[in-house]
Amino acid sequence: MKINSSLIPGKGIFLALFFSLHIGVNAQKTEDISTISEKDLTHILEKNRSFYTQGKVANYIPELGKMDAQSIALSIVGKNGKVLNVGDVGKKFTMQSISKIIALMIAVSEKGEAHVFDKMGYFGTSQPFNSFSNLETSGKPLNPMMNAGAILTTSLISGDGEKPFLKILDMVRYITRNQTLDYNKSVYESERSTGHRNRGMFYLMKNNGLISGNEDQLNNYFKQCSIELTAEDLAKIGYFFANGCVRFDGDSQYKNAEIAQLIESQMLIAGMYEFSGEYARTVGLPSKSGVGGGIAISVPGKMGIGVFSPALDQHGNSLAGYHMILDLVKQYHLSIF
Repeated sequence: MKINSSLIPGKGIFLALFFSLHIGVNAQKTEDISTISEKDLTHILEKNRSFYTQGKVANYIPELGKMDAQSIALSIVGKNGKVLNVGDVGKKFTMQSISKIIALMIAVSEKGEAHVFDKMGYFGTSQPFNSFSNLETSGKPLNPMMNAGAILTTSLISGDGEKPFLKILDMVRYITRNQTLDYNKSVYESERSTGHRNRGMFYLMKNNGLISGNEDQLNNYFKQCSIELTAEDLAKIGYFFANGCVRFDGDSQYKNAEIAQLIESQMLIAGMYEFSGEYARTVGLPSKSGVGGGIAISVPGKMGIGVFSPALDQHGNSLAGYHMILDLVKQYHLSIF
């Protein structure tokens, strides 16, 4: 819109104010994230530490119920592989549903997006992560971020026995550049022995003709959920998808902007389950949570963020983790919107 400044009283003051505000907003939105310091992160962590008292550790899986609710960590990975960690950065926890984005990447890489999404939807959801939604009507999972879709995704990865799981584990090790990562056998056994709802989804999809294998495929899903890592590892995963499947150290072996866009879009619309819509409004970043207390966040083209606090809200998302992300996003204007 062209402004006729000759018609405005005090036009010099008006235009100066207009352009200073305009430039100020743009400068604020493009603030250099390299200015984030360990001190800043520590302040954010300590401000939100007490939120654990309002949440609950996931005890429906007995081994997860043993987690220390007071544990908390925050990590960011930026350009040139710069890493900042605060809190209980050495504390390991299981990936749980965060592993779903790795499995989706592998399945789509092997079979193609059309083949994978012919068997499930791209939909968001108003239902919890372990809902049977859609399976009894259309017969297909709503999306690959809910348990049913994730179980199906893992079953689509090529290989017999535990080979699909080993592909997921190797990819997590590659992305994090951490060959010591492995799965927690106690958590795996706990998930397998109590995972009757997931088993029901598996057999319902098998009945619908979506799955043709045996329970080895379901066991691979339980194993991938049991992979242990740290908040820093999550930040590196977030960075990987934020930067077109390029690793934090610049390794571009798996570079693929299309797959990164697919993963990030699913993280945005369904990565926080039925809270995803509100989360998109308040945080506005592709994110994936897990009931182990972790959240992996991608700031497209910029950085990865990893948070950990095992006390969960009613949706199954880390309560203190969410509030740490929210503060970080507000302070540094990281939302994509």
